[in-house]
Amino acid sequence: MSKREEKFYLIRSDILPESIAKTIEVKKLLEAGEVDTVHEAVERVGLSRSAFYKYKDGIFPFNAMMREEIMTVMLTLDHRSGILSKVLQLVADQGGNVLTINQTIPLQGIANVSMSVEMANLKISSTEFLDNLQQFTGVRKAMIVGRG
Repeated sequence: MSKREEKFYLIRSDILPESIAKTIEVKKLLEAGEVDTVHEAVERVGLSRSAFYKYKDGIFPFNAMMREEIMTVMLTLDHRSGILSKVLQLVADQGGNVLTINQTIPLQGIANVSMSVEMANLKISSTEFLDNLQQFTGVRKAMIVGRG
């Protein structure tokens, strides 16, 4: 399944299949440092290594998914050399991480840019972040068009 097609579900722990629940326990043991190897962890919880490796990359604690907030921002920029580069530097300086970026061909001196920014390590609130973008020289408009 490609990244575009991924779907996430919130499921109560008491209805998880045993292999999924045990995979979660193995990940907890490894993260907490209670065991040194995957082999030790799977033996402790009674799970095969192949089952662990099958599920481990698809299981995340709910709070980890919440920390990885992604915001999609639409920008209207003056078409001048260096404006987009400075906007990207502003994002990086505030702890944001640009995941995707798409710019239209500039028309009449204006370029439209959409970018998806990972906000997990942002040093300021998303409102302050947007305000900073809007006040930046060369940015005519900045607005949030989605969160994920």
